[in-house]
Amino acid sequence: MNYSFSFAYIYGAWPDLMAGLAMTVLISLLSIVLAVIIGVLCASARLFKVPVASQIATGYVHFIRSTPLLVQIFFIFYGLASMGLPLGGFWSGVLALTLWGGAYMTENVRGGFAGVSEGLKEASSALGLSRGLYLRFIALPVGLRICIPTMLNTSISVLKNSSYLQAIGVAELTFAATTRVAMDFRTLEMFATIGALYLVLVVVLSWCVRRLEHRLHKPFRTA
Repeated sequence: MNYSFSFAYIYGAWPDLMAGLAMTVLISLLSIVLAVIIGVLCASARLFKVPVASQIATGYVHFIRSTPLLVQIFFIFYGLASMGLPLGGFWSGVLALTLWGGAYMTENVRGGFAGVSEGLKEASSALGLSRGLYLRFIALPVGLRICIPTMLNTSISVLKNSSYLQAIGVAELTFAATTRVAMDFRTLEMFATIGALYLVLVVVLSWCVRRLEHRLHKPFRTA
C-alpha cells in the first residue's frame, strides 16, 4: 500500500471545515444554554414536587434517556414536518440536542440540589424563606457549584452528538468532512482533521467550565 498523507489537501479543504466548525459551535452553544435552562426548570419542579409539572418533568427525562438520540432527531425533523410543523435542519437539530441535553441536565441539577446540606435547608426553614427565595439564594448557588463537573460531561456530549445532525443535512463539521470525502476519497485526512478539531473544541469547553468552576468556588476557599 502506497498512501501519502496530504497536508496540502487539508489546507485546500480548510474553508469548508471552518464553515462546518462554526456551525457546530453555534448549534452546540445554543443547545447547551437552552439545555441548562430546561435542566434548572425541571429539576426545580421535581425538587418542590410541583403538581403536574413534576410528573411531566419525570416522564420527559425517562423518555429522552430511554430512546436513541438519532431517533429523536428524525422524529423532530421528519415527524413534525409531516404534521405541518417544519423547522428546518438547523432548528430541528437545536431542538433535538436541547431536549436530549435538558434531560441529562435535569438529573445533573437535581443531584446538585440533593447535595445541599441539611443545615442550610433547616436554616432556610427557620428563617421562613419561601420556595422561590430558597431556590434563588441557597439551592441554585450551592447546587450548581456541586453539579458543574457532571454538567460539563453533558455539555461535551451535546457538542460531540452534534455530529448526528449530518443525517438531516445540517452543514456542521462532520457533514463538511463527509461531503469532501464523497468527492475526493481522502478519508484519512478528513477524519483525522475533524477528530483533532473536536478534540480542540472539547479542551476549550472544558477549560472554560473549569475557569467558571474556579471562579464560583473562590469565595468558599479558605487558603
